[in-house]
Amino acid sequence: MSVIQVRPATLRDAKAIAEIHVAASQDAYKALLPAAALDAMSVQKRQAFWREAIDLCEPQVIVAHLDNKIMGFAGFDRSRDKGTPATTGEVWALFASPEHWDKGVGLALWDATRDGLQEEGCTKATLWCYLRNERALRFFELAGFKRELGSARTTEVGGSRVEEIRLFRSLV
Repeated sequence: MSVIQVRPATLRDAKAIAEIHVAASQDAYKALLPAAALDAMSVQKRQAFWREAIDLCEPQVIVAHLDNKIMGFAGFDRSRDKGTPATTGEVWALFASPEHWDKGVGLALWDATRDGLQEEGCTKATLWCYLRNERALRFFELAGFKRELGSARTTEVGGSRVEEIRLFRSLV
């Protein structure tokens, strides 16, 4: 029986990461974002973004794989939110390919992300999630995150306004 492995991403992984990012976003956000915004998502643009992130290690990027087939990825680093202490880390992204949802990929990525944030000296982790993204909210709440009251904000995506909420959890 094979076990999901997690390792640091390499530049060669950027295309697979971009493909997963686009496919998972288009599937997960189809009821949240306008179809035009989802259709406009570009693997090529995402690949350029993730190549740069991997190259600069900002954020740190990891991939989950099984028999060398990438199944998902996560990006994490210090919190980008103003006024947060240096000991606050942030999950910038955590996506599994839709064909691998509910198969342990997200948990493997979260476990490695948590370990990475702890190694960086973080004692708390945060992330932003669309308020109506029930799948993601359920996953992160099962992973010990709680909704931060009063943190809701509205962002514009593809000409549509979407509410996000910050979640947090202790790492100690």
